[in-house]
Amino acid sequence: MFRFALQNILSRPVRTSLAVLGMTVAILGMVSLFSIAEGLDQVVGNTLNRVPGLVAMQRGAPIPLFSTLPEAWLDELEEIPGVRAVSPESWARANVIEGEVVVSPPRLLCGTDIIRRNQLETGIYREDIVAGRYLDAEDIGTRNCVVSRQIAEEHGKQIGDTLEVNGYDLKIVGLYYTGSLLLDVAIIIDDGPFREMARFDASTVSSFYIERDDTVTDEEVLKRIKDRFRGRGPKAWQGTSMLAGSGGNPLSMLAESFDRALKSLAKPKTDSNLAREQAAEGEVNSTDSDSTGATHLETSETSETTVADDPMEVRLATDWAGRVDKFAEDLDLALWLLTSLGIFIAVVSIVNTMLMSVSERVSEFGVLRANGWSRSHLMQLVAWESFLLGITGGIFGCLLGWGLTLAVNSAFPQRFSLYASPSLLAFALFFSAILGAGSGLYPAWWAARLKPMDAIRRN
Repeated sequence: MFRFALQNILSRPVRTSLAVLGMTVAILGMVSLFSIAEGLDQVVGNTLNRVPGLVAMQRGAPIPLFSTLPEAWLDELEEIPGVRAVSPESWARANVIEGEVVVSPPRLLCGTDIIRRNQLETGIYREDIVAGRYLDAEDIGTRNCVVSRQIAEEHGKQIGDTLEVNGYDLKIVGLYYTGSLLLDVAIIIDDGPFREMARFDASTVSSFYIERDDTVTDEEVLKRIKDRFRGRGPKAWQGTSMLAGSGGNPLSMLAESFDRALKSLAKPKTDSNLAREQAAEGEVNSTDSDSTGATHLETSETSETTVADDPMEVRLATDWAGRVDKFAEDLDLALWLLTSLGIFIAVVSIVNTMLMSVSERVSEFGVLRANGWSRSHLMQLVAWESFLLGITGGIFGCLLGWGLTLAVNSAFPQRFSLYASPSLLAFALFFSAILGAGSGLYPAWWAARLKPMDAIRRN
Protein backbone atom coordinates (compact mmCIF):
# COMPACT_ATOMS: atom_id res chain seq x y z
CA MET A 1 0.00 0.00 0.00
CA PHE A 2 2.79 2.42 0.92
CA ARG A 3 4.69 1.75 -2.31
CA PHE A 4 1.53 2.12 -4.39
CA ALA A 5 0.76 5.47 -2.72
CA LEU A 6 4.35 6.67 -3.26
CA GLN A 7 4.19 5.82 -6.95
CA ASN A 8 0.92 7.69 -7.32
CA ILE A 9 2.24 10.97 -5.87
CA LEU A 10 5.51 10.71 -7.82
CA SER A 11 3.60 10.28 -11.06
CA ARG A 12 2.33 13.86 -10.76
CA PRO A 13 5.46 15.84 -9.80
CA VAL A 14 4.15 19.39 -10.39
CA ARG A 15 0.97 18.97 -8.37
CA THR A 16 2.83 17.10 -5.65
CA SER A 17 5.51 19.79 -5.45
CA LEU A 18 2.90 22.53 -5.01
CA ALA A 19 1.17 20.64 -2.20
CA VAL A 20 4.49 19.94 -0.46
CA LEU A 21 5.48 23.60 -0.87
CA GLY A 22 2.29 24.74 0.85
CA MET A 23 2.92 22.49 3.84
CA THR A 24 6.62 23.48 3.91
CA VAL A 25 5.77 27.16 4.15
CA ALA A 26 3.23 26.53 6.93
CA ILE A 27 5.63 24.45 9.05
CA LEU A 28 8.48 26.88 8.34
CA GLY A 29 6.37 29.72 9.71
CA MET A 30 5.34 27.63 12.70
CA VAL A 31 8.91 26.72 13.65
CA SER A 32 10.21 30.24 13.06
CA LEU A 33 7.51 31.95 15.11
CA PHE A 34 7.57 29.56 18.04
CA SER A 35 11.36 29.71 18.14
CA ILE A 36 10.87 33.32 19.28
CA ALA A 37 8.91 32.20 22.35
CA GLU A 38 11.32 29.37 23.13
CA GLY A 39 14.27 31.71 22.72
CA LEU A 40 12.67 34.12 25.18
CA ASP A 41 12.12 31.33 27.68
CA GLN A 42 15.73 30.25 27.34
CA VAL A 43 17.11 33.78 27.76
CA VAL A 44 14.95 34.49 30.80
CA GLY A 45 15.76 31.12 32.35
CA ASN A 46 19.50 31.67 31.96
CA THR A 47 19.16 35.19 33.36
CA LEU A 48 17.15 34.14 36.43
CA ASN A 49 19.68 31.44 37.22
CA ARG A 50 22.29 34.17 37.53
CA VAL A 51 20.20 36.27 39.95
CA PRO A 52 19.79 34.20 43.12
CA GLY A 53 19.04 37.15 45.40
CA LEU A 54 15.95 39.28 45.95
CA VAL A 55 15.10 42.47 44.09
CA ALA A 56 13.10 45.21 45.84
CA MET A 57 11.33 47.60 43.45
CA GLN A 58 8.50 50.08 43.48
CA ARG A 59 5.14 48.41 43.66
CA GLY A 60 3.71 47.83 40.19
CA ALA A 61 6.94 48.55 38.31
CA PRO A 62 7.65 45.87 35.66
CA ILE A 63 11.45 46.29 35.72
CA PRO A 64 13.91 48.40 37.76
CA LEU A 65 14.15 50.99 34.95
CA PHE A 66 10.60 52.13 35.80
CA SER A 67 10.98 51.91 39.57
CA THR A 68 11.67 54.66 42.12
CA LEU A 69 12.40 54.08 45.82
CA PRO A 70 13.78 56.30 48.61
CA GLU A 71 17.53 55.85 49.05
CA ALA A 72 17.06 56.31 52.82
CA TRP A 73 15.53 52.83 53.01
CA LEU A 74 18.97 51.34 52.40
CA ASP A 75 20.00 51.57 56.06
CA GLU A 76 16.75 49.99 57.21
CA LEU A 77 17.13 47.09 54.80
CA GLU A 78 20.64 46.40 56.07
CA GLU A 79 19.34 46.28 59.65
CA ILE A 80 16.79 43.54 58.96
CA PRO A 81 17.87 40.21 60.51
CA GLY A 82 18.92 37.72 57.85
CA VAL A 83 20.01 40.33 55.30
CA ARG A 84 23.70 39.91 54.53
CA ALA A 85 24.24 42.63 51.93
CA VAL A 86 22.23 45.24 50.06
CA SER A 87 23.29 46.93 46.82
CA PRO A 88 21.30 49.99 45.65
CA GLU A 89 20.96 50.37 41.89
CA SER A 90 19.87 53.29 39.73
CA TRP A 91 18.94 52.79 36.10
CA ALA A 92 18.40 55.14 33.16
CA ARG A 93 18.45 54.86 29.37
CA ALA A 94 21.58 55.72 27.44
CA ASN A 95 19.88 57.77 24.75
CA VAL A 96 22.94 58.82 22.74
CA ILE A 97 26.21 56.85 22.40
CA GLU A 98 29.06 58.22 20.31
CA GLY A 99 26.72 60.79 18.80
CA GLU A 100 24.23 58.15 17.60
CA VAL A 101 20.68 57.98 18.95
CA VAL A 102 20.09 54.58 20.55
CA VAL A 103 16.75 52.94 19.76
CA SER A 104 17.23 49.19 19.47
CA PRO A 105 18.71 47.26 21.09
CA PRO A 106 18.32 49.43 24.21
CA ARG A 107 21.38 50.50 26.20
CA LEU A 108 21.09 51.28 29.90
CA LEU A 109 23.18 53.26 32.35
CA CYS A 110 23.57 51.63 35.75
CA GLY A 111 24.68 53.71 38.71
CA THR A 112 26.04 51.49 41.46
CA ASP A 113 27.40 51.85 44.96
CA ILE A 114 30.79 50.30 44.24
CA ILE A 115 31.63 49.41 47.83
CA ARG A 116 28.31 47.70 48.50
CA ARG A 117 28.26 46.03 45.09
CA ASN A 118 31.62 44.39 45.74
CA GLN A 119 30.32 43.07 49.08
CA LEU A 120 27.87 40.78 47.27
CA GLU A 121 28.79 37.12 47.07
CA THR A 122 27.23 36.82 43.61
CA GLY A 123 28.43 39.61 41.33
CA ILE A 124 26.42 39.35 38.12
CA TYR A 125 28.76 41.58 36.16
CA ARG A 126 31.86 41.27 38.35
CA GLU A 127 32.11 37.53 37.72
CA ASP A 128 31.71 37.93 33.95
CA ILE A 129 34.66 40.23 33.21
CA VAL A 130 36.35 39.09 29.99
CA ALA A 131 38.82 41.96 29.66
CA GLY A 132 40.16 44.58 32.04
CA ARG A 133 38.72 44.73 35.55
CA TYR A 134 35.56 45.52 37.47
CA LEU A 135 34.99 48.80 39.29
CA ASP A 136 36.66 49.16 42.70
CA ALA A 137 37.27 51.81 45.36
CA GLU A 138 39.62 53.86 43.17
CA ASP A 139 36.81 54.40 40.65
CA ILE A 140 34.52 56.16 43.14
CA GLY A 141 33.69 59.65 41.88
CA THR A 142 35.28 59.04 38.47
CA ARG A 143 33.74 58.39 35.08
CA ASN A 144 35.38 55.00 34.70
CA CYS A 145 32.92 52.42 33.44
CA VAL A 146 32.44 48.76 32.69
CA VAL A 147 30.49 47.95 29.51
CA SER A 148 29.30 44.81 27.81
CA ARG A 149 31.46 43.32 25.10
CA GLN A 150 28.65 43.85 22.58
CA ILE A 151 28.52 47.59 23.23
CA ALA A 152 32.31 47.87 22.93
CA GLU A 153 32.38 45.91 19.65
CA GLU A 154 29.45 47.88 18.27
CA HIS A 155 31.38 51.14 18.66
CA GLY A 156 34.87 49.76 18.07
CA LYS A 157 36.10 50.34 21.63
CA GLN A 158 38.68 48.57 23.78
CA ILE A 159 40.03 48.82 27.31
CA GLY A 160 41.29 52.35 27.96
CA ASP A 161 39.21 53.97 25.20
CA THR A 162 36.71 56.76 25.78
CA LEU A 163 33.01 56.14 25.22
CA GLU A 164 30.74 59.17 24.83
CA VAL A 165 27.36 58.58 26.49
CA ASN A 166 24.66 61.26 26.69
CA GLY A 167 27.30 63.92 26.02
CA TYR A 168 29.73 62.71 28.74
CA ASP A 169 33.06 60.96 28.14
CA LEU A 170 33.46 57.68 30.01
CA LYS A 171 36.68 55.68 30.25
CA ILE A 172 36.31 51.93 29.71
CA VAL A 173 38.19 49.92 32.36
CA GLY A 174 36.44 46.57 31.90
CA LEU A 175 34.38 44.48 29.50
CA TYR A 176 31.89 41.85 30.61
CA TYR A 177 29.92 39.19 28.80
CA THR A 178 27.07 37.16 30.32
CA GLY A 179 25.56 35.67 27.17
CA SER A 180 22.13 37.03 28.10
CA LEU A 181 20.40 39.60 25.90
CA LEU A 182 18.73 40.96 29.04
CA LEU A 183 22.00 41.59 30.87
CA ASP A 184 24.47 42.52 28.14
CA VAL A 185 22.95 45.98 27.68
CA ALA A 186 24.45 47.89 30.62
CA ILE A 187 27.08 50.59 31.08
CA ILE A 188 28.06 50.47 34.75
CA ILE A 189 29.53 53.52 36.48
CA ASP A 190 29.81 54.93 39.98
CA ASP A 191 26.58 56.26 41.46
CA GLY A 192 27.78 59.87 41.77
CA PRO A 193 28.69 60.51 38.11
CA PHE A 194 25.61 58.52 37.06
CA ARG A 195 23.27 60.94 38.84
CA GLU A 196 24.95 63.87 37.12
CA MET A 197 24.71 62.27 33.68
CA ALA A 198 21.12 61.04 34.05
CA ARG A 199 19.90 63.99 36.14
CA PHE A 200 18.75 61.39 38.62
CA ASP A 201 17.20 62.52 41.91
CA ALA A 202 19.83 62.30 44.66
CA SER A 203 17.30 61.02 47.21
CA THR A 204 16.04 58.04 45.21
CA VAL A 205 17.22 54.80 43.66
CA SER A 206 15.63 52.40 41.20
CA SER A 207 15.89 49.19 43.20
CA PHE A 208 17.76 47.28 45.88
CA TYR A 209 19.48 43.95 45.25
CA ILE A 210 19.37 41.96 48.50
CA GLU A 211 21.37 38.91 49.57
CA ARG A 212 20.47 36.88 52.64
CA ASP A 213 22.71 34.93 54.95
CA ASP A 214 22.49 31.20 55.65
CA THR A 215 20.40 31.57 58.82
CA VAL A 216 17.10 32.23 57.02
CA THR A 217 15.27 31.34 53.83
CA ASP A 218 14.29 33.69 51.01
CA GLU A 219 10.65 33.54 52.10
CA GLU A 220 11.52 34.55 55.67
CA VAL A 221 13.59 37.51 54.52
CA LEU A 222 10.85 38.55 52.13
CA LYS A 223 8.28 38.49 54.96
CA ARG A 224 10.52 40.51 57.29
CA ILE A 225 11.07 43.15 54.61
CA LYS A 226 7.34 43.46 53.95
CA ASP A 227 6.58 43.69 57.68
CA ARG A 228 9.25 46.38 58.12
CA PHE A 229 7.92 48.66 55.39
CA ARG A 230 4.21 47.90 55.54
CA GLY A 231 2.07 50.93 56.35
CA ARG A 232 4.19 53.47 54.48
CA GLY A 233 2.16 55.07 51.77
CA PRO A 234 3.83 55.66 48.40
CA LYS A 235 2.59 59.24 48.04
CA ALA A 236 5.68 60.73 49.65
CA TRP A 237 8.03 59.31 47.02
CA GLN A 238 5.97 58.61 43.89
CA GLY A 239 5.86 62.26 42.82
CA THR A 240 2.93 64.07 41.30
CA SER A 241 1.18 63.39 38.05
CA MET A 242 0.94 66.06 35.39
CA LEU A 243 -2.77 65.37 35.06
CA ALA A 244 -3.57 65.15 38.74
CA GLY A 245 -2.71 68.54 40.20
CA SER A 246 -4.61 70.20 43.02
CA GLY A 247 -6.37 72.44 40.60
CA GLY A 248 -7.80 69.61 38.51
CA ASN A 249 -6.78 68.25 35.13
CA PRO A 250 -4.80 71.03 33.36
CA LEU A 251 -5.76 69.72 29.92
CA SER A 252 -9.44 69.92 30.80
CA MET A 253 -8.95 73.39 32.29
CA LEU A 254 -7.17 74.52 29.11
CA ALA A 255 -9.99 73.18 26.93
CA GLU A 256 -12.60 74.92 29.08
CA SER A 257 -10.74 78.22 28.86
CA PHE A 258 -10.62 77.97 25.06
CA ASP A 259 -14.32 77.15 25.00
CA ARG A 260 -15.17 80.17 27.13
CA ALA A 261 -12.99 82.41 24.96
CA LEU A 262 -14.68 81.25 21.74
CA LYS A 263 -18.13 81.76 23.22
CA SER A 264 -17.24 85.25 24.37
CA LEU A 265 -16.06 86.16 20.88
CA ALA A 266 -19.18 84.80 19.27
CA LYS A 267 -21.59 86.62 21.64
CA PRO A 268 -21.79 90.43 22.19
CA LYS A 269 -20.99 91.66 25.68
CA THR A 270 -24.22 93.23 26.97
CA ASP A 271 -24.91 94.08 30.55
CA SER A 272 -27.32 91.17 30.89
CA ASN A 273 -24.80 88.73 29.41
CA LEU A 274 -22.11 89.98 31.75
CA ALA A 275 -24.39 89.53 34.71
CA ARG A 276 -25.30 86.00 33.66
CA GLU A 277 -21.58 85.04 33.15
CA GLN A 278 -20.67 86.46 36.57
CA ALA A 279 -23.48 84.47 38.17
CA ALA A 280 -22.39 81.33 36.32
CA GLU A 281 -18.78 81.80 37.43
CA GLY A 282 -19.98 82.21 41.01
CA GLU A 283 -21.88 78.93 40.78
CA VAL A 284 -18.83 77.17 39.30
CA ASN A 285 -16.59 78.48 42.07
CA SER A 286 -19.12 77.39 44.68
CA THR A 287 -19.34 73.96 43.07
CA ASP A 288 -15.54 73.70 42.94
CA SER A 289 -15.24 74.54 46.61
CA ASP A 290 -17.93 72.01 47.50
CA SER A 291 -16.24 69.32 45.37
CA THR A 292 -12.88 70.19 46.92
CA GLY A 293 -14.34 69.78 50.37
CA ALA A 294 -15.93 66.46 49.40
CA THR A 295 -12.63 65.29 47.90
CA HIS A 296 -10.87 66.24 51.12
CA LEU A 297 -13.34 64.19 53.14
CA GLU A 298 -12.98 61.20 50.79
CA THR A 299 -9.21 61.47 50.97
CA SER A 300 -9.26 61.53 54.75
CA GLU A 301 -11.58 58.53 54.84
CA THR A 302 -9.39 56.47 52.51
CA SER A 303 -6.02 57.65 53.82
CA GLU A 304 -5.77 54.72 56.20
CA THR A 305 -6.31 52.28 53.33
CA THR A 306 -3.66 54.02 51.17
CA VAL A 307 -1.11 54.11 53.95
CA ALA A 308 -1.68 50.43 54.65
CA ASP A 309 -0.54 49.48 51.16
CA ASP A 310 2.88 47.90 50.76
CA PRO A 311 5.16 50.54 49.22
CA MET A 312 7.35 48.10 47.31
CA GLU A 313 7.55 44.60 45.91
CA VAL A 314 10.31 42.17 46.78
CA ARG A 315 10.62 39.50 44.12
CA LEU A 316 12.30 36.13 44.04
CA ALA A 317 13.45 34.42 40.87
CA THR A 318 10.29 32.29 41.01
CA ASP A 319 8.18 35.48 40.95
CA TRP A 320 9.94 36.67 37.79
CA ALA A 321 9.51 33.21 36.26
CA GLY A 322 5.77 33.29 36.95
CA ARG A 323 5.36 36.66 35.24
CA VAL A 324 7.40 35.50 32.27
CA ASP A 325 5.31 32.33 31.99
CA LYS A 326 2.12 34.41 31.85
CA PHE A 327 3.64 36.59 29.12
CA ALA A 328 4.79 33.47 27.26
CA GLU A 329 1.26 32.06 27.33
CA ASP A 330 -0.11 35.23 25.75
CA LEU A 331 2.71 35.19 23.19
CA ASP A 332 1.99 31.56 22.30
CA LEU A 333 -1.66 32.41 21.71
CA ALA A 334 -0.70 35.24 19.37
CA LEU A 335 1.75 32.97 17.53
CA TRP A 336 -0.89 30.28 17.10
CA LEU A 337 -3.23 32.84 15.57
CA LEU A 338 -0.53 33.92 13.12
CA THR A 339 0.45 30.32 12.29
CA SER A 340 -3.15 29.21 11.75
CA LEU A 341 -3.36 31.23 8.53
CA GLY A 342 -0.44 29.35 6.98
CA ILE A 343 -1.79 26.03 8.24
CA PHE A 344 -5.19 26.74 6.70
CA ILE A 345 -3.56 27.48 3.35
CA ALA A 346 -1.54 24.25 3.56
CA VAL A 347 -4.64 22.20 4.37
CA VAL A 348 -6.56 23.72 1.46
CA SER A 349 -3.62 22.99 -0.84
CA ILE A 350 -3.42 19.31 0.15
CA VAL A 351 -7.20 18.83 0.04
CA ASN A 352 -7.31 20.41 -3.42
CA THR A 353 -4.44 18.25 -4.63
CA MET A 354 -6.01 15.06 -3.33
CA LEU A 355 -9.46 15.91 -4.70
CA MET A 356 -8.02 16.52 -8.17
CA SER A 357 -5.94 13.36 -7.95
CA VAL A 358 -8.93 11.30 -6.85
CA SER A 359 -11.27 12.78 -9.47
CA GLU A 360 -8.81 11.88 -12.24
CA ARG A 361 -8.55 8.29 -11.01
CA VAL A 362 -12.19 7.49 -10.33
CA SER A 363 -12.30 4.82 -13.05
CA GLU A 364 -9.10 3.27 -11.67
CA PHE A 365 -10.70 3.06 -8.26
CA GLY A 366 -13.76 1.43 -9.82
CA VAL A 367 -11.56 -1.22 -11.44
CA LEU A 368 -9.80 -1.84 -8.11
CA ARG A 369 -13.17 -2.18 -6.36
CA ALA A 370 -14.35 -4.59 -9.06
CA ASN A 371 -11.21 -6.70 -8.46
CA GLY A 372 -11.85 -7.07 -4.76
CA TRP A 373 -10.62 -3.88 -3.12
CA SER A 374 -12.79 -2.74 -0.26
CA ARG A 375 -13.73 0.82 0.63
CA SER A 376 -11.27 0.76 3.53
CA HIS A 377 -8.48 -0.16 1.09
CA LEU A 378 -9.25 2.87 -1.06
CA MET A 379 -9.39 5.14 1.99
CA GLN A 380 -6.05 3.76 3.17
CA LEU A 381 -4.48 4.43 -0.23
CA VAL A 382 -5.63 8.08 -0.38
CA ALA A 383 -4.76 8.62 3.30
CA TRP A 384 -1.24 7.30 2.68
CA GLU A 385 -0.79 9.68 -0.25
CA SER A 386 -1.89 12.72 1.77
CA PHE A 387 0.21 11.57 4.70
CA LEU A 388 3.30 11.43 2.50
CA LEU A 389 2.60 14.95 1.24
CA GLY A 390 2.23 16.23 4.81
CA ILE A 391 5.30 14.50 6.25
CA THR A 392 7.48 15.59 3.32
CA GLY A 393 6.41 19.20 3.72
CA GLY A 394 6.98 18.89 7.47
CA ILE A 395 10.54 17.63 7.01
CA PHE A 396 11.45 20.46 4.65
CA GLY A 397 9.69 23.02 6.87
CA CYS A 398 11.52 21.86 10.02
CA LEU A 399 14.90 21.88 8.30
CA LEU A 400 14.37 25.33 6.80
CA GLY A 401 12.97 26.71 10.08
CA TRP A 402 15.88 25.36 12.10
CA GLY A 403 18.36 26.74 9.59
CA LEU A 404 16.61 30.12 9.61
CA THR A 405 16.91 30.42 13.40
CA LEU A 406 20.64 29.69 13.20
CA ALA A 407 21.09 32.25 10.43
CA VAL A 408 19.18 34.97 12.31
CA ASN A 409 21.11 34.33 15.54
CA SER A 410 24.38 34.47 13.64
CA ALA A 411 23.50 37.63 11.70
CA PHE A 412 21.99 39.54 14.66
CA PRO A 413 23.58 38.16 17.84
CA GLN A 414 22.81 41.32 19.85
CA ARG A 415 19.16 41.53 18.84
CA PHE A 416 17.77 38.00 18.63
CA SER A 417 18.08 34.73 20.48
CA LEU A 418 15.85 32.27 18.64
CA TYR A 419 15.76 28.65 19.70
CA ALA A 420 14.16 25.77 17.81
CA SER A 421 14.29 23.03 20.41
CA PRO A 422 14.19 19.33 19.49
CA SER A 423 10.75 19.11 21.10
CA LEU A 424 9.47 21.96 18.89
CA LEU A 425 10.85 20.32 15.75
CA ALA A 426 9.41 16.94 16.73
CA PHE A 427 6.01 18.47 17.41
CA ALA A 428 6.04 20.35 14.11
CA LEU A 429 6.90 17.18 12.21
CA PHE A 430 4.21 15.17 14.00
CA PHE A 431 1.70 17.97 13.46
CA SER A 432 2.44 18.09 9.72
CA ALA A 433 1.99 14.33 9.41
CA ILE A 434 -1.36 14.39 11.21
CA LEU A 435 -2.43 17.44 9.24
CA GLY A 436 -1.53 15.77 5.96
CA ALA A 437 -3.36 12.54 6.79
CA GLY A 438 -6.40 14.46 8.01
CA SER A 439 -6.50 16.54 4.84
CA GLY A 440 -6.99 13.38 2.78
CA LEU A 441 -9.98 12.07 4.75
CA TYR A 442 -12.64 13.85 2.70
CA PRO A 443 -11.16 12.93 -0.71
CA ALA A 444 -10.78 9.34 0.52
CA TRP A 445 -14.37 9.18 1.69
CA TRP A 446 -15.58 10.73 -1.57
CA ALA A 447 -13.73 8.08 -3.60
CA ALA A 448 -14.77 5.17 -1.41
CA ARG A 449 -18.52 5.94 -1.41
CA LEU A 450 -18.84 5.43 -5.18
CA LYS A 451 -20.07 2.08 -6.42
CA PRO A 452 -17.59 0.21 -8.65
CA MET A 453 -19.74 0.41 -11.85
CA ASP A 454 -20.60 4.08 -11.28
CA ALA A 455 -16.90 4.83 -10.86
CA ILE A 456 -15.97 2.98 -14.09
CA ARG A 457 -18.71 4.76 -16.12
CA ARG A 458 -17.71 8.24 -14.79
CA ASN A 459 -14.67 8.43 -17.12
